[in-house]
Amino acid sequence: MKTEARTLIALSGLLMIMGALMVFSASGTYSVFKFDSIYTLFKSHVGKMIIAVVAMIFTAMTPYEYYEKYSKKIMLFIIGILILTLIFGLTKKGASRWIDIGIIRFQPSELAKIFLIVHLAEMIKRKGELIQNYKKGFLFFLIWIFGIASLVLLQPNVSTAFIIVLTSFLILYVGGAKFLHVSGTAVSLGSIGAMAAMILPHSRARILGFVNSIMHGSEPNMQVNQAKIALGSGGFWGVGIGQSRQSDLFLPESYGDFIFSILGEELGLIGAFAMIIVYLFVFYASIRIARCTSDKFGQMLAFGLSINLILSALINMSVVLGVIPTTGITLPFVSFGGTSIIAFSISVGILINIGYQNYRKSEIVPIIF
Repeated sequence: MKTEARTLIALSGLLMIMGALMVFSASGTYSVFKFDSIYTLFKSHVGKMIIAVVAMIFTAMTPYEYYEKYSKKIMLFIIGILILTLIFGLTKKGASRWIDIGIIRFQPSELAKIFLIVHLAEMIKRKGELIQNYKKGFLFFLIWIFGIASLVLLQPNVSTAFIIVLTSFLILYVGGAKFLHVSGTAVSLGSIGAMAAMILPHSRARILGFVNSIMHGSEPNMQVNQAKIALGSGGFWGVGIGQSRQSDLFLPESYGDFIFSILGEELGLIGAFAMIIVYLFVFYASIRIARCTSDKFGQMLAFGLSINLILSALINMSVVLGVIPTTGITLPFVSFGGTSIIAFSISVGILINIGYQNYRKSEIVPIIF
């Protein structure tokens, strides 16, 4: 697993570098318009990248067993922060998702995704076969999942709540829960989530726009339309880095959730396809670490972090392509956004530690790609 850990280091570093280039290219015009400097947003992104690298190094050096010991206390702390976010959080576009402490602004929901995975992995190991018993085991997992997802949904943040629930149920199923329990609960919570999404004006508009686009053969919204124009303009080889037209205020916030479209425009089909391959290799290396880990907690933790990362990437790309309704999910390591890049760096740091720790414990020679 030493090779897989090194692969994660190399590929996450590559994604960060590519992300910095894309953010600089995509944010330049808006940065000049908003801040009278082409470098403002880029410098902000680089600063967050540095914090992310430090976080990755710290978590890579911290034995992952520590998270098992303190998982419940960490989750109670996260719940407290989520409640404070609802009460005192910074409101932007009608949503209270951010905590502003002066030197940094962050989204607690991004950290909640990671540490819920940690706690679920700890519970799966601790409860063992009881996970197959609905009342004595499975129900306790649902309390934590429903609690965190509800607090995130109230912000409101439908897309993150969806990923939390989906990732959690996948972990439970792989961890030994009965398919009937997982599927039945998923359908029930999915129905509740769908009703909540239709009640909230912001998410309802996105869903109805997506449905109307299918029925009438149009685009869900202006952002998706401009994103597709960007992807189509790139052709096979792309127009070149820094030559994007859609980033010149045609595509709103092109440096954020829709940065994949700018990458496709500037680097073409070959660049977009290469980015997808990189994410698949990251996922493969992460799953290899999960499969070869000797203890149940490490296995479930590595699996959960792997699923969270690849789901985020696939959902972001699907939104850009107009395959699913528009969400606020970022492209891991690439999109502009401080908490996102830090959270994914923490995830990779934990995966690296799991890989190296189990490599030292094992006498098996790691498989080389």
